[in-house]
Amino acid sequence: MDKNILWIRNDLRIKNNTALVKAVEDSLSNERELSIIFHMNPDQFKTGSYSHDYFFSALNKFYTYLLSIDVDIFFLYGDIEKSFNNFFDNFSDIKSIFINESERGYGGYRDTIVRNIAKKKGINFITLFDKHIHSAREVLKSDGSFYKVFTPYFNKWFYLDKPVEKEIDINKLKKVFRRLDAVGELNKFKDILKKRVTNFDNICGEKLALDKLKEFVTDKLYDYESKRDYPILDNTSHMSRFLTTGEISIKTVYSLINNEDDSKGKNTFIKELAWRDFYNMIYHANKNQKNLELNENYRNLDWKYNAEYFECWKAGRTGFPIVDAAMRQLKNTGFMHNRLRMVVASFLVKDLLIDWRKGEEYFSNMLIDYDSASNIGGWQWAASVGTDASPYFRVFNPTTQGKKFDKEGKFIREYVPELRSVSSKYIHEPNKYKEKIYKECGIKVGCDYPEPIVDHKMQRLKAIDMFRTYSI
Repeated sequence: MDKNILWIRNDLRIKNNTALVKAVEDSLSNERELSIIFHMNPDQFKTGSYSHDYFFSALNKFYTYLLSIDVDIFFLYGDIEKSFNNFFDNFSDIKSIFINESERGYGGYRDTIVRNIAKKKGINFITLFDKHIHSAREVLKSDGSFYKVFTPYFNKWFYLDKPVEKEIDINKLKKVFRRLDAVGELNKFKDILKKRVTNFDNICGEKLALDKLKEFVTDKLYDYESKRDYPILDNTSHMSRFLTTGEISIKTVYSLINNEDDSKGKNTFIKELAWRDFYNMIYHANKNQKNLELNENYRNLDWKYNAEYFECWKAGRTGFPIVDAAMRQLKNTGFMHNRLRMVVASFLVKDLLIDWRKGEEYFSNMLIDYDSASNIGGWQWAASVGTDASPYFRVFNPTTQGKKFDKEGKFIREYVPELRSVSSKYIHEPNKYKEKIYKECGIKVGCDYPEPIVDHKMQRLKAIDMFRTYSI
């Protein structure tokens, strides 16, 4: 009997999965069997990293759910071209393969390879748009070119008709599904699961994603605009990790948020969803963005790599409490609050004068919600080298940021235990008040907690001077 194939990637859900819906509909109308595959490419693995371990935890959760409804995944493993050539040769009755399209980076390159293989073998390669609200090619200027500035992009994005949710009938899926009559690479998948350094099974899954979204809308959305920048309040949605893996649909998120009464919180959150689309469009239009600054003036900046400084930054031992708390949160949990991502990125590139690519690469390993377009775009923004970036003379003062967004030092105390007994008066500048801290708490700054590794005022001037040289 003729077969259709659903190739899942970072779309690990049943609800509102466009490719899944279309694959089931096509299988029913053309009386075809439907099988589901997942390809594991060892060249992509970052074994032991948070991003790697979270993804495979989410995949395992999805796989376990599918098994509970008598649906299975056939696993492929190895070089992408060799794997799919062999797969298509082994199953000559495949008529169509369905995917949710990847528009940028390695995903776009990978899809092109498999599309070409399928074409040569007479297989329909059907791509569906699913991963963003609007595609990279949908929100364009009047002359057909891509936007470079967010505000005019958002003004057009906002008034476009939004995609509707597409629900799946589980009984129809079960009716058309058939296991492939062959031995796949399930043992490879199980081996990957065993080798995870961190098991994230308790914080992933489609059901949890939907529950978290509903909780956010009910309890936090109204105050989102006023409270989102304060890490100790935890007033963000935590949707980013679920969107990255596709455990929840962006259409589901948008629909639920947009159905709420108007408020500053709602409007601000929707704008954040537009930023996600914007960065996807930027990466799609600039395929070398991961390694090349979008602002051509700043492609040869005189970065000063200092291995000791970089290790201090990664470890949260810089002597700037808010930076250290943020970096330790990342190291301990695989997550960092968005305001703090901006603070630590600015500190790396404009206080330590270290190349933004070093920070982007580190985040790519550490973040459980790593999204290449958003991460690269965010780092280029902080480094003032990207499109619509922060001006080069805008240098975050980490002490001021700490005082403003963690006034009482509660977040700092949560992740920097050395400072837990330090009063709020001194906690943001322990080096300045080292004698009082030692007298009141017995904590030696420079021993129990590090002195600042750089002088912020001096480094700020160095950074501005470096950029000014290349701005002429």
